[in-house]
Parts: sequence; structure tokens; C-alpha cells
Amino acid sequence: MKLVVEIAKTHLVSKPKQTLIAMLGVTFGIGMFIALVSLMTGLNDFTEELTMSSSADIHIYNDITESRASIADEVNANGINIVHHQKPRKETAKVRNALQITEMIRRDPRVLGVAPTLSSQVFYNYGPVELPGNIAGVDILEEDKLFDLRSKMKAGQLEDLLANNDGIIIGTGIARKMNVKVGDRIVITTPQGHTMPLKIVGLFQMGIGTIDNVRSYANISTVQTILQQDHSYITDINIKLIDLLQAKTVASEYQAMFGYKAEDWETANSTFLTGITIRNIITYSVSFTLLIVAGFGIYNILNMTIMNKMKDIAILKAMGFSGKDVRLIFMIQSLVIGFMGSVAGLCIGYVLSYLIAQAPFDGGDMVSLDHFPVNFDAKYYITGIVFGVLTTALAGYMPSRKAAYVDPIEIIRGQ
Repeated sequence: MKLVVEIAKTHLVSKPKQTLIAMLGVTFGIGMFIALVSLMTGLNDFTEELTMSSSADIHIYNDITESRASIADEVNANGINIVHHQKPRKETAKVRNALQITEMIRRDPRVLGVAPTLSSQVFYNYGPVELPGNIAGVDILEEDKLFDLRSKMKAGQLEDLLANNDGIIIGTGIARKMNVKVGDRIVITTPQGHTMPLKIVGLFQMGIGTIDNVRSYANISTVQTILQQDHSYITDINIKLIDLLQAKTVASEYQAMFGYKAEDWETANSTFLTGITIRNIITYSVSFTLLIVAGFGIYNILNMTIMNKMKDIAILKAMGFSGKDVRLIFMIQSLVIGFMGSVAGLCIGYVLSYLIAQAPFDGGDMVSLDHFPVNFDAKYYITGIVFGVLTTALAGYMPSRKAAYVDPIEIIRGQ
């Protein structure tokens, strides 16, 4: 075995340029794999975290657009009834017995937190301009348990909202558009024409422009007053589970139990999740293609080496080396090239990932992001070196197998 290793070492050292080129192929493939996967998974994790932190695992509400039984079904119950352009009934978005439903859900051991909400479309009056938005009447401390609002506060405190019946916490996007700050007053108008001046007691930033530019929070009683509704008027119930993967099953149970629409996070974010899956497929396809291309480079180099070393192989076999020994010589060469190239590729990939993470990035009004999010998870580095070594091992096996079956007599006769 020692002699086999020495011969393999001699082959590698005797032609350093050829060995270096083979290593660079692996290095480039692994390096780009690490950089690309780190960036793409970092972006996916960042957007997923933003989305999940700003949406409930289960959202219960009164879906007034759902199809309902028509009077035609009663007129001709045993026949075929076709109803075109059925309009929803005139009803409010109120969830009846919302507080009782909330208490029942809170006793479920699978539930981490639950918060009743009163949500309504509003207009933020900015001089002669009306900016469209959404106001959520909440128990701000319960909302904090679900969405960690405290960590997203840019000015003011959550407790300030509890101390002000006319207080409001608005997104940084709205504040920037209206040029207001904590302590200023704004006037909001409901679609029904009701207006009310509110005092800004805090600013929050979710990091998603579609939220920061439209959403605001107030006490439930404040929004009920604005909408001129009674104290039992609740439109939504947001739920966070201990295990969010149970959301689809639990949502189906709640919908059957309470008779209201229960939408799980997977359904609500289906488009977003599909985008993540597609990006991951593209990322891994491109990355693994780079490694496979590097493997073909090693195959070509080892194949040319074997062609040039035919006389040496014939002499070795004439001296008593078996086909297995010859195959092992070239397999050792491919494994050394693969391992060293992979290690160098990991180092280069880490450096590239670090540089990308330091590069400034302006998310604009849509995403709160100063730098590119990069994932430095160790599993991608382990995957890179394992795949790199396996690729080079497979790339070296075919040429080494060819070398093992070389007939020394034919080579010597050919001389």
C-alpha cells in the first residue's frame, strides 16, 4: 500500500500544472456552490421569517364571499338548480361569540397564543390626500405574544397604547409618507365616512413594505368606537401554535367546530412557499451542475494521464502489480485532487459568502434590509465537501478501471 501511495504521489507531483488545473475545477465548483447556496437560502430564510413573523398560523374570520345554499335549492330540492352570479348576503364581518371562541381555543394544549382582532380598511388623511390603509384593533400585549411586536418597535412603547384610548401605533412607511412622528396627531376615515383624530404613540417596522406602508394598531375599544360598533364586535381571531406544521389539521378542526373560515399559514402563503421551492430547485440544480462539470474535467485529465502512462502501467503489471493495485493508484490521485480541491473550494466559498454578506443592499420601501442575508449553515459546507469528493471519486473510477484492464503484453509489443 505504501508503494501504491508513493507512485500516486509521483504522478501528481510530476505534472503539477495538470494536477493544479484539476484541483481548480473542483475548487471553482465547490466555491460557487457554497456562495450560491448560502445567498439563496439566506434570502429564503429571511423572507420566510418576515412572512411567518407577520402572519398568524391560523386565521379565523367570517368569509362573506363563501358560497351558500340558495333559495332555489329549497324550491326544487330534488332537481338541478343553476344559479349564476350569486351575490353575498348583506351581513357584517363580525365573528359571533368571538370572545367565547377565543377562550375555548386558548384552552387547547396545541395553542401557543390567541388574539381577537377588529380589522377595518381606513384612509389616513394627509391634507387633501387620503392614503389607503388598514387599522387593527387589538389587545396589544396579546398581539405581542403572537408576533413579537416589541422587537419591531422603532419608537415608543407598547404600553403607551394601553394608556391612551385615542392612541395609535403606525408603520414606519405610513409615518414617512405623512411626515409624522411620535406625539403627532393624524385623522383617519372609515369607508362609512366616520372620522377620528388619533395620537401617534409608537412606530413599528415589520420589514415588509406591504405591511409597513398600510397597517396600524389601536386598542379594540378605540376601533369599535371609530366604526360605531358595540363591544362584542370582533372580525378576526389570530392563532399561533406550538407546532406550526399542525396548522392545516387544526384549522380544519376549528372550521368544522365554529363554522367560520379557518385559514392556515400554508394556504395563506401558498404563492410565497411555491416561490421558495422553485428557487431552491434552481439553486441546487445550478450548484450541482457546477460540481458535475468539475467532475468531467477530472475525468478528462485522468483519462489523458492514463493514456500517457500506458507504458508505466504495463511495466508495473509486468513487475507483478495487480489490476486492483493499478486502479487504486489512480483512485488515490482522484481522491487527493477531490479532497484538496474541495477544501480550497470551501475556503473560497466562505470568503465569497462573507464578502456578499458585507455588501450593502437597499431594500427600498418593500423590504427592510441593509445587507444581503447570507446563510452560513455548516450543513452546506459538509454537503459541498462530500459531494465534491464523491464526484471526483466517480470521475476517477472509470479511467482507473480502464487502467486496471490494460494488457502489458500488448503495450510492450506495441513498442
